[in-house]
Amino acid sequence: MKNQIINRTKVFALNCWKFCFKIPKSREYNAYVNQLIRSSSSVGANYRASQRAKSTADFINILKIVEEEIDESIYWLEIFEEILPEYKEEVEILKKEASELLAIMVSSINTTKRNQLKQKVK
Repeated sequence: MKNQIINRTKVFALNCWKFCFKIPKSREYNAYVNQLIRSSSSVGANYRASQRAKSTADFINILKIVEEEIDESIYWLEIFEEILPEYKEEVEILKKEASELLAIMVSSINTTKRNQLKQKVK
């Protein structure tokens, strides 16, 4: 499962990059393009870092960053959906993947917290 998520986060970043490559080049669009590229690539980079966490608390904190970066990516995708409606279908696919990744991260955070509490009770 871990390797599957590492791959999905990488593919998400690459798909966002490919999408951004299609956006017309202009000062205005470039600001949004750069934001989406940063946030979407940060998802995979930080998820990989979480796999090398020094502690459970560190793992949770890094996954929280991943959660925030996915949410930010969804925000930029929503912006593109509004300003470039001709890309709506492609944006919807990217948003769907981002939402699935977000659900996985939230579930992982919650499961890890529950397991941490169980260990404290023992």
